Amino acid sequence: MSSTHRASRPLALITGSTSGIGLGIAEALAAGGADLVINGFGAPHDIEDTRARLAAQHGVDVAYDSADMSRPDAIEAMVRGAIERCGRIDVLVNNAGIQHVAPIDEFPVDKWDAILAINLSAAFHTIRHALPAMKRQGFGRIVNVASAHALVASPYKSAYVAAKHGIAGLTKTVALEVAEQGITVNAVCPGYVLTPLVRKQIPDTARARGISEDEVVRNVLLAAQPTRQFVTVEEVAALVAFLARRDTASITGAVLPIEGGWTAH
Repeated sequence: MSSTHRASRPLALITGSTSGIGLGIAEALAAGGADLVINGFGAPHDIEDTRARLAAQHGVDVAYDSADMSRPDAIEAMVRGAIERCGRIDVLVNNAGIQHVAPIDEFPVDKWDAILAINLSAAFHTIRHALPAMKRQGFGRIVNVASAHALVASPYKSAYVAAKHGIAGLTKTVALEVAEQGITVNAVCPGYVLTPLVRKQIPDTARARGISEDEVVRNVLLAAQPTRQFVTVEEVAALVAFLARRDTASITGAVLPIEGGWTAH
């Protein structure tokens, strides 16, 4: 890829971007003219269709990396490969995440370990490998997709809440470390978005609480959000795309709620 081509378009790496919020973020960044590295799980033909569609629709280069976000070696190879292929990395979005709902005294240890690895440690690894390239170029935008659960807790989600609180702390710490180097680090904190991850939580939460799935939506999920509406993928993606711009240099270390007023209580 020529240096002229790379100078004309930024490169964005988005983890967990083959569906849901991550895919919405990829769409928004591509629409803004960024080349992409997308990452996530799915059927190979579906992922290739998504990759090709993003490239054709927005006129950008789109690569796919299948790195498992629970494996530090795979994360390192993904970030290194993106930098080697494109010569730089401008935007890093840490979005990959999983969830499990259970009382803490029944919480499977393997689920705890997996959630901490993918929802928190993966961001540590992507950031530490991406920062040297960002420092060399004197520019970078890191956006961590946290959750309203980075700011408040809910029962039966001990691992997820702990990981997202950790993301908030990681965001603030790294922002302070790189504040004079042209790099910003922020977190966005969505409320409930009707993604595949949230859809899966509904029956799990119904079982954990002993209530119906309709009651979960009405009395557990949307009860927390004064708007009584799900946050949309497009709203979250627009906020991430805004934070990725060059003219947002003074927004750093922020943990920004986008949750229909949930944390205003």
